[in-house]
Amino acid sequence: MKERATVLCVRDNRILLVARERSRWALPGGRIRRDEASHEAALRELEEETTLVADELMYLFQFNGFNTQHHVFFAEMGPHLTAQPSNEIARCRWFAPVKIATLSASVPTRGIVELFCRHIGALTPDDVRRMSQQMDQVTP
Repeated sequence: MKERATVLCVRDNRILLVARERSRWALPGGRIRRDEASHEAALRELEEETTLVADELMYLFQFNGFNTQHHVFFAEMGPHLTAQPSNEIARCRWFAPVKIATLSASVPTRGIVELFCRHIGALTPDDVRRMSQQMDQVTP
C-alpha cells in the first residue's frame, strides 16, 4: 500500500483544496519519500503545491483509501495567507466543508473531510489540539 501525507489546511472555517490541470479537487499532499517522516512530507508537499508554510502541523488520523494510506495532518492558516498554485498544481481554492461534497473531488478527499467534520470540524482549533493531546495520552 502506498503512503501519502495529506494536509487538512483550514482558514476562516474553510478547507483548502488543490487541483491539477483537468483533474478533480483534492487535499494538498503527496507521497512520503524514503527516509522522510510523514510530517516532513506534509510540510514539504503543502509548500510545494500551495506556497503556504505551516507554522504547526497536528497529526489527526490515518485514512485508508483503495490502495493508499493517508497520514492526515491539520494546519490552521491565518486569514491573511493566500495559497498560490505551484509545481503540478493549477488551482488552489478555499471551500466551506459542506460544499466539498458537491464538488468533483477525489473519493479519499471526500471521506477525509467528512470524517474530520463529523468528529472535529465543529470545534475550534484549540479544541482540536486538546482532543489530539487527549488521544495521544490514550493511545498505547
